[in-house]
Amino acid sequence: MSHNSFGHLFRVTTFGESHGPAIGCIVDGCPPGIALTEADIQIDLDRRRPGQSKYTTQRQEADAVRILSGVFQDERMKAQVTTGTPIALMIENTDAKSKDYSDIRDKFRPGHADYTYWAKYGVRDYRGGGRQSARETATRVAAGAVARKILTHLYSKEVNIRGALTQMGTETIDRKNWDWDEVANNPFFTPDAKAAARFATYLDGIRKKGSSIGAVVEVIADGIPVGLGAPLYGKLDADLASAIMSINAVKAVEIGDGMAVATLTGEENADEMRKGHKGAPEFLSNHAGGILGGISTGQPIVTRFAVKPTSSILTPRKTIDIDGNETEIFTKGRHDPCVGIRAVPVGEAMVACVLADHALRHRAQMG
Repeated sequence: MSHNSFGHLFRVTTFGESHGPAIGCIVDGCPPGIALTEADIQIDLDRRRPGQSKYTTQRQEADAVRILSGVFQDERMKAQVTTGTPIALMIENTDAKSKDYSDIRDKFRPGHADYTYWAKYGVRDYRGGGRQSARETATRVAAGAVARKILTHLYSKEVNIRGALTQMGTETIDRKNWDWDEVANNPFFTPDAKAAARFATYLDGIRKKGSSIGAVVEVIADGIPVGLGAPLYGKLDADLASAIMSINAVKAVEIGDGMAVATLTGEENADEMRKGHKGAPEFLSNHAGGILGGISTGQPIVTRFAVKPTSSILTPRKTIDIDGNETEIFTKGRHDPCVGIRAVPVGEAMVACVLADHALRHRAQMG
């Protein structure tokens, strides 16, 4: 099985399965001399960690990360820093319950990757979804923490990558109530306190029925300078879309206004400019999401993605088994009724990884 790596100069290779002994990643291309400890990475992992509310899977994983290589400190140094060599990160699996999946060993969950994985490889780890489990995304969050350190190193503390859940099923936020501080105050990562209350009632109903629901997540990156990306085959928005589409359960990605631009006129869509502070251009709007012609404009970079409902549900569904026999399936175990909730820090991480990669590529080409 190939294709376990992404990125160019900042390159991440992930490994492990949902119910294996551990998951992890190798981060290659991180410049030397950047302060990095396990605590720097743990902050982001704790935001994604399961079992923190009744609205996520009750699998109790500490997601404690260990740095196995790529850093160094001795008595002459004030802090542990990266050495420029590959950074190996490992997270042990400590609360897997494989017996919950014995009943679906030979059955394919509708909406899940069970069938396609088995048809392609002829063998699959059915315990928790194996390699195709959303558990793998913890490794991306760990890599994203390293990427954030690189961006801060290159562009100062002005870089800020933040995500929020803006829609759950048919329930949406009121953008007039958007408050970034509120994101950390509720279990849904939503910036609208009133919407959080509605999400709670809405998801309670979904959860008690043994079903699941989809969501929309928005990630905004501030402090990224003009110039990242290339006009054709290295477009920044193309790489962002590719990275986000690689997240488990993501089915659609938008940059800026996304699909809504189809309803705009040329006058409405154009992000007009005027002379700003110190002669630099100032944009009057940001329909393009901070990217024009595949190159960052210096405005906030806005991405938005849709996450499908979790395929592992208690409601019986029609399917077939590996012998082609028609049957029914329902999935026991611990699952997210809305996997989009914990996709927020994952989306942030993938945006950070792409931006770090493009920042290093820009530096390599332009100096």
